[in-house]
Amino acid sequence: MTPSEQHKAGDLLFLKRLNRSAILDMVRRTPGMTRADIAIKARLTKATVGTGVQTLLEGGWVIEGELQKSGGGRPGRALLLNDQYHALIGAEVGVHGLRLVACSLTGGIIHQEHLHLIPGSPEATAAILAEQLRDLLHHPEVASRHCLGLGVALPGPISPSQPILRLAPNLGWHDVPFLDLLHQHLPELEGLWLMDNEAKSAAFGELYFRTGTVPSSLAYVSAGTGIGSGVVENSQSPLVTRGAQGLAGEIGHTVLQPGGLYCHCGNRGCAETLVSGWSIRAALGIAEEDDLHAAVRRRLHEADVGVTLRRAGEALGTMLLNLHHTLNPSEIVLGGSLTQLGAPLLDPAMDYFEANQHRLLGTQQRVQLRIVEDSTYIAARGAAAQVLAQAIHQAGDVPATE
Repeated sequence: MTPSEQHKAGDLLFLKRLNRSAILDMVRRTPGMTRADIAIKARLTKATVGTGVQTLLEGGWVIEGELQKSGGGRPGRALLLNDQYHALIGAEVGVHGLRLVACSLTGGIIHQEHLHLIPGSPEATAAILAEQLRDLLHHPEVASRHCLGLGVALPGPISPSQPILRLAPNLGWHDVPFLDLLHQHLPELEGLWLMDNEAKSAAFGELYFRTGTVPSSLAYVSAGTGIGSGVVENSQSPLVTRGAQGLAGEIGHTVLQPGGLYCHCGNRGCAETLVSGWSIRAALGIAEEDDLHAAVRRRLHEADVGVTLRRAGEALGTMLLNLHHTLNPSEIVLGGSLTQLGAPLLDPAMDYFEANQHRLLGTQQRVQLRIVEDSTYIAARGAAAQVLAQAIHQAGDVPATE
């Protein structure tokens, strides 16, 4: 084969993979499309779509459903993501534990694990997480599937240029190559490996696994031991706002009270000194090993508890308003363990946000603000979504049977 022929063959192979990627993403976004629907929307020939779909069927990516009317003539079979063949693995390293999920291609959780612990060193935590992941992979519902890879969500900013956790202030970690540490203990896990900030992963998953009407942009606010956020723009491949140093979304370290209390990051007056799990514990004298929510519930009759939660709620509402004014996402999702504190914290936050969100423009157009009651696995699930997105979109190379 001449160099020219080799180049042409390479181009054709790349185009086939690119077309497969486009077809698969259309089925992900709009379940139930037929081959004819895809051909019209993607402006591909029916033969090209037919070949691509057949490869995806053989590779376990899609399945055929019922006959559907289509815009391309006679009825065709609906195409759906195959929920029974592949597995996406996601894990979150939190300040108070490890959370692991195995997900299907549509984001359904196949199996989940939650280990309560306060992480020690990065090396020790990686070793424990590796054992938990190994147990997850050996679970009968997961072991029978083909693993596409692993996504890990971490409590701090990630370098945009390399997989390095720059800082986890509530763990005392600095410049940690966490995937490298983890891979030493889990070399057998094949597929994609990636890591991201936990709020960014959660935001990505909330957008990516949604079908039907999808917001043009979404911000997820993680209110737990610390406070963070992630913002995702809906596009062909959803874009996470990162910033030059990976600091975009670190709203817990925006200053709300100049000259205020010292934060774990070293600055004074950060939002986390007013509203975070650690600041509420400090204000109320609740030990790190005690369950925050149970301890607060037992003391709701105390005046200082009410005052602390009201002030924290007002600070949370201020952060939500600042997020609305600076990035203006079309939807804000509030999650994290602090939401379990309920009305004493959330009512002041929502009241402040609702009272002030229209003042700048004077419009009554509302920004949707949704509270997730149980966000235990939302970051781990989001990390799994990032694995799927990379598998589909990276260089148009969708693993499948050639």
